[in-house]
Amino acid sequence: MRICSSFVALAVLSLSSAMGAEYHVAVSGNDRADGSAQRPFRTIQRAADVAQPGDVITVHGGEYRERVTPPRGGTGDDRRIVYQAAAGEKVVIKGSEVAREWKPFAPGVWKLTLPNSFFGKYNPYKDRIFGDWFDDRGRPHHTGEVYLNGKSLWETHLIERVLNPRETPGAADAEGSTWTWFCEVDDQNTYIYAQFRDRDPNKELVEINVRDSCFYPDKPGCNFITVRGFRMCHAATQWAAPTAEQIGLIGTHWSKGWVIENNVISDSKCSGITLGKDRATGHNVWRNDPCKDGAIHYNEVIQRALAAGWSRENIGSHIVRNNVIFDCEQTGICGSLGPVFSTITGNHIYNIWRKRQFAGAEMGGIKLHAAIDVLIRGNLIHDCGRGLWMDWMAQGTRISGNLLYNNSTDDLFVEVNHGPFLVDNNVFLSPLNVRDWSQGGAFVHNIFAGRFDVRPELRRSTPYHEPHSTRVAGLSNIEGGDHRFYNNIFFGGAAPAADPNQPTPAKPQRGVVLGLSVYDGSHFPVSAAGNVYCGAAQPYAREEGPIVLPESTAVPSVVRDDNGTYLVVRIPPEARQAKTVWVTTELLGKAKLPGTLFENPDGSALKIDHDYFGTPRKTDRPGVGPFASLGDDSGRWKMW
Repeated sequence: MRICSSFVALAVLSLSSAMGAEYHVAVSGNDRADGSAQRPFRTIQRAADVAQPGDVITVHGGEYRERVTPPRGGTGDDRRIVYQAAAGEKVVIKGSEVAREWKPFAPGVWKLTLPNSFFGKYNPYKDRIFGDWFDDRGRPHHTGEVYLNGKSLWETHLIERVLNPRETPGAADAEGSTWTWFCEVDDQNTYIYAQFRDRDPNKELVEINVRDSCFYPDKPGCNFITVRGFRMCHAATQWAAPTAEQIGLIGTHWSKGWVIENNVISDSKCSGITLGKDRATGHNVWRNDPCKDGAIHYNEVIQRALAAGWSRENIGSHIVRNNVIFDCEQTGICGSLGPVFSTITGNHIYNIWRKRQFAGAEMGGIKLHAAIDVLIRGNLIHDCGRGLWMDWMAQGTRISGNLLYNNSTDDLFVEVNHGPFLVDNNVFLSPLNVRDWSQGGAFVHNIFAGRFDVRPELRRSTPYHEPHSTRVAGLSNIEGGDHRFYNNIFFGGAAPAADPNQPTPAKPQRGVVLGLSVYDGSHFPVSAAGNVYCGAAQPYAREEGPIVLPESTAVPSVVRDDNGTYLVVRIPPEARQAKTVWVTTELLGKAKLPGTLFENPDGSALKIDHDYFGTPRKTDRPGVGPFASLGDDSGRWKMW
């Protein structure tokens, strides 16, 4: 059949329009060009300024020292604006500039003098880190940073500590903490002093932060943006409190439908990726009005957000996947209110809060407020302070198939949540596995190799929601309990020798223990079945038929080599005798306070029918722990 040539031409034109244009950026380009492959732009920002919904921006190999500020987003999943690194090419976006013309100041110490005009409207060496729940540890900190050959130096607040550096207490790299810098600013100039020892900074690569972000829209509502394949680093980010606008090295700024994937993100002074709220609903409101408690302020922020349109239709539903995030001093990923209905999967997050120069209540590998119907699956999180922190409104949250180890504070903190939330098929290996100040959770098919820290929280009233919604159904404090523990393995190592002079403790409502015995005195009853307790780990008193193996003192460990990350532990053969149960919505029921079912985000029935690796489980004998099969005698599983 013959088709009119004009009809074909019209069809091709319509298809091209639907697919959008493709703009190219290259270090050899020119911002006065047209952005074609033959005549690329020089900056990513120039491409961002012209891109419309449906367009693709392809950035070619090289280094781009700029802050990309998207002026608009797409209109839907089928009309996104896509920012992507060209296939097979290394594209680096930096928030820093090269610092030259250092002058000798003292043995090993050099001084850099820059006019304040060098920084434009934002000077990170004048801007101090501050915000709600920030702990400066008694000294000022700036958002600026100094890097020697890609490695950040340690800021000090005294010039004497540059001339005669000391190790920073608690720093993971004690020797590295003696490579220090100090800054001061007057009306005309910025002065930076740095300890370079035997290095000549004019012959090495020395960079300094000059931008507060690498990729961040200045206004909310820049929806449906994809960012993929970039190497992004060196951002002078500010403290990201839940009561503030949260600006990350890359951030969504109170938008919907972003995809952030396959990037390498590092060296943010505070946070790597932010899925945070806007400034209009409040910005460090507690600091600005300390007469009211911070929890009261945050409840007011939530009400303002709801009035401004905080809902599934307008906010969240982001995808953050397969990124590598490291060397950030507050969080790898954080978000207040903005992460609702999102998925965070396949990310490798490590070396978060490694310098330990400042602290605060908003730090972790992943730190979320309002993780409503958020899926956190298949992430590797290690060598952080805290691994995962679900703070307020973790309702419908699922934490599944993650590996956490060598986190110094804890692997998972669930704080003042009412449930339902689900923690399944994870491996928790740090000394403190779970800090539980919540109720209404389900812990299913996990390995726990550390302690539980459990307590009620009666001082604060926090929200619970209508099912799968941001709408607040009520407020309550946390009395504790109402958890479900099914088919888990608890490793306790060797039990300490009994002290005959110590009385047998009463049933506490709080404590730090191996196993589940701390829940014997919880306010709301706990359900438990099919669990295995090894070594010093103690069962829940009202669990029927637990497998208790006090002689099994195995301790899981992680081994990493060029081929991957491995879990090494021999699971006792007696574990196969555990009377495990098939875990579904029907078994888990409803979280007591919100009266809401444990179910999938779409309202369908939940069933834990696959293991850590995605292997199907048997309905009659689903197995204990995160693996459908307990493996052979090698006791070695490739986890990542």
